[in-house]
Amino acid sequence: MSWHLAQFNIATMAHPIDDPRMAGFVEQLDPVNALGDAAPGFVWRHQDEAGDSTSVRVFDDPNVIINFTVWESVEALRAFTYADPSHKELLRNRREWFAPMDDGPILVMWWIPAGEIPTVAEGKARLEHLREHGPTDHAFTFRHRVPPPT
Repeated sequence: MSWHLAQFNIATMAHPIDDPRMAGFVEQLDPVNALGDAAPGFVWRHQDEAGDSTSVRVFDDPNVIINFTVWESVEALRAFTYADPSHKELLRNRREWFAPMDDGPILVMWWIPAGEIPTVAEGKARLEHLREHGPTDHAFTFRHRVPPPT
């Protein structure tokens, strides 16, 4: 069986998405999403009717947004996240648009059988598992990677 990597992360917007102070972030959504969609190793991205996930609310706080993708490998995700210049620029400026989150990890990864699409509920559950139990085979991070099942 072959495996793909699911990745779910959250962020708390410093302001509502339609606030002018979020314009710099909003303006970059479509271009960065298009780059991710075309990146080597990209498989799938959760998106709403607008083509992103900013309208999806999974947590009680309405300012918490999600990013949810599937990749062929940890290396492919890492290359896009930290090597793509546009995405690096977005990360570099994140403090302009997002508030610090002090309640544990904001990103979780796990392996899924190739061809499966994970659910938002599963992403939330995996993140909660990581926060409660730390990195395991069930939910892990870039720093504490787990190889795909054999």
